[in-house]
Amino acid sequence: MGIPSRGCLAALFLLSCLCLPRSLYSQDDPGAARSDLTTPGEEWRLRAPAELGMDAEKLKKFSEFVGGRGCVIRRGYLVYSWGDVSRRGDVASACKPFYAHFLFKAVELGKIPNLEQKAVRWEPRLGSINAALSHKDAEIRWRDFANQTSCYQLREHPGAAYAYNDWQMALFWDTLFLKVYGASYDNVDKQVFRPLLTDRLQCEDDPTMMAFGERNRPGRVAVSVRDFARFGLLYLRQGNWNGRQLISRKHAALAVSSPLPNSLPRAGKKVAEMIPGQRSLGSKSKPDNQTDHFGSYSWLWWTNGVDRNGVRMFPAAPEDLYGAFGHGGPRAMWVVPSLDLVVSYNDAKMRTWTSGEKNPTNTAMGLLLDAISKSP
Repeated sequence: MGIPSRGCLAALFLLSCLCLPRSLYSQDDPGAARSDLTTPGEEWRLRAPAELGMDAEKLKKFSEFVGGRGCVIRRGYLVYSWGDVSRRGDVASACKPFYAHFLFKAVELGKIPNLEQKAVRWEPRLGSINAALSHKDAEIRWRDFANQTSCYQLREHPGAAYAYNDWQMALFWDTLFLKVYGASYDNVDKQVFRPLLTDRLQCEDDPTMMAFGERNRPGRVAVSVRDFARFGLLYLRQGNWNGRQLISRKHAALAVSSPLPNSLPRAGKKVAEMIPGQRSLGSKSKPDNQTDHFGSYSWLWWTNGVDRNGVRMFPAAPEDLYGAFGHGGPRAMWVVPSLDLVVSYNDAKMRTWTSGEKNPTNTAMGLLLDAISKSP
């Protein structure tokens, strides 16, 4: 199969929006949030698992398999937790959906015109590197950064292939937060992260974009599992938080329902020129091309798509699942809209990242879903 045309992709996106769960919205007015949806205030509201159709013993089995610390949210209530849910910690690559959120927000605030704008407008040095490759990096669009198709550091042209690359992610972060938002490493939490998101979510444990400080991988997010679950619930509620639209329904849906086509190739291993002094968000490998997209990568979120061999990413889970995953699985937050479910954990035992049944995260999902005994 070839890569679908832009028109075809647009039609598929429209269809996916029409097929999103309608249970979260009024039957009379699909654009209005239902008044009976539960959202936490300064603290999570608690319910016993049985009250929401979940089996406590099976939840315990799930948490023992996962390890670390975590929590389970159903219908907006905290129904189960283990370990220290208030402990703030680095979530590694699971922080990337936060970046996509602020990219969409930049469009909504009028800071950038659209997702097709070329990043060279904000980072002119992209236009001066790789002369032998027709200055290819001058063509990188915001959407390329936010889908890991920029091919920065590699010889492929933007949009031609996928590469999970921490060098391009650091460039994306610096360009978006330092230039578009006009923040700095020492004030990005105060000027951007908190007022535009975490304060509005009433986070309890002071999330930060400086997990290791300003001189060590700035942009990495440290967040507690119970606060990370709030971010997941925001997207489960399609951007609405206690009656306030923190991000448009359009962008909230786009973020988690637009995986790359499984026909899009993975980039190769031939290194290209980078901006002098370019930092990385984590990996030091050159070239950096850590994993395939498995037909499941959507605006820095992972969805439950199907890879080139017809294997579903998480076969044990409903097809509408999406999530954020770091370090191959031990740091994660995932959402199942059809079950009104959010799960968040850190320091878990899983460290294998692939599609299909061999992924231990898939096993964990199966254990949790088995704990859902009935609809309350």
